[in-house]
Amino acid sequence: MNIYLIALLLYSIVLMGLGLVMSRKVKNSTDFLVAGRSLGPGRLFATFLAANIGAGSTVGATGLGYRMGMSAWWWVGSASIGTFLLAQFLGPKLWTIAKRHNLATLQDYLEFRYSKAVKAVIAVLFWFGALAILAGQLIAISWILDTVAGIPKWQGCLIGGVVAIVYCTAGGMMSSSFVNMFELAVTMSGLLLAVPFALHALGGWSHVHDLVLAHTANEARTSALFSMTGAGSKQLLAWIAILVPSFMISPGLVQKVYGAEDVHAVRTGVTLNSIGQAIFAFVPPVLGLCAFAAMPHLANPELALPSAMKALLPEWLGIWTLASIFSAELSATDAILFMLSTSLAVDLYKTFLNPAASQQKMLWVSRFTSVCAGVAGIALAVVLPSIIQAVSIFYGLIAVALFVPVLAGLYSKRVFAPAALSSIVAALTATLLAMRLTSGAGVGMLSPQVIGIATAAIVMISFRLFAPATNTSAEETVS
Repeated sequence: MNIYLIALLLYSIVLMGLGLVMSRKVKNSTDFLVAGRSLGPGRLFATFLAANIGAGSTVGATGLGYRMGMSAWWWVGSASIGTFLLAQFLGPKLWTIAKRHNLATLQDYLEFRYSKAVKAVIAVLFWFGALAILAGQLIAISWILDTVAGIPKWQGCLIGGVVAIVYCTAGGMMSSSFVNMFELAVTMSGLLLAVPFALHALGGWSHVHDLVLAHTANEARTSALFSMTGAGSKQLLAWIAILVPSFMISPGLVQKVYGAEDVHAVRTGVTLNSIGQAIFAFVPPVLGLCAFAAMPHLANPELALPSAMKALLPEWLGIWTLASIFSAELSATDAILFMLSTSLAVDLYKTFLNPAASQQKMLWVSRFTSVCAGVAGIALAVVLPSIIQAVSIFYGLIAVALFVPVLAGLYSKRVFAPAALSSIVAALTATLLAMRLTSGAGVGMLSPQVIGIATAAIVMISFRLFAPATNTSAEETVS
């Protein structure tokens, strides 16, 4: 009898049950899409942090810690910087506009500020990018199930996908925001407890250092692993360039902002999330180094976290922490699944196919597209090889395509749809060319994504300088 597997299966049943119970509160598409704009600071904080601590920031980041040491802090730390900027600057503006004009997605804002064409382009790009990050969460779930029970990857992806589909499809944001509070308590308590127990099992931090030095047999390499900048300035800049902009304008996070009850809830809830992320960012690199100290020859670094949970912790805590990782991946999975379903339902179906769709019709379409997106994500997860590769596709695409148009739309009256479309096309073209011509290495300190964002900014500034006219929606947006 595998007690780890039994615990995870029972936990999955509890989550699905909570989602189904909360679905009774969903009466229309507004409840499903933006929780009736009823989230106070506490619930907004919980649903933000639960969504942000997913595969990339747990299993993936611990894998980075296993390979790069303490500098892996910047993977989650960069995200915390992005959400802080969202809380203080972009979020309050976007919430006010969304409330005034009954917007449900970031793509709705792009239509309001620019045009339906911009909305359509971003919706399609976002949908394919979000499928990749959904696949990343399911891959993480499959690694956990593989570690605890030897379950093949495709079966693990299927199990995780089914659980997330059930409780996300049942209640949307209303259900997710409630379930996320429960998941967050499990996730944070388990992973924070894991750190002191893992260090104790290895004889303390100084002994971890000695073990790492023995494995590497290289003083310089060991010093780099224990340094916050050991991965090198180019790698750190690449993470910052991808993750800070992505977490400022991620469509999924912006939609959660829309669910807030007022501007105060946005500033307080999202700022608390940023602080929580910054503190949590130390957990994966520490656990990654512990895993390397104990098991220096793992074939797949992304197995470092679940392997450490089984090898370094007492059984009761191992079960709890594995459930916490599983919980983190599921909470992020349902957040992404929710983004995908609303993108299809609102940004494509209602905008272009059925503008007169009723609230009940939109609720049905949202649930149906949630199931379809989940199935597509499962299929992609089976094909993609790693978590970091999967989530990097999403973050890179979002940062390059969305960052400049969203910022310019909020803070300038003199940029319109042609400028937004041109900046998007130029940014994607520059990024792809840089990746192709440099084999993904970039130019000097500049990663392909940095080159793409800079290109978008140049194009947008050029339009602003040579197109001084204004329009009504632009004036209202930046007021």
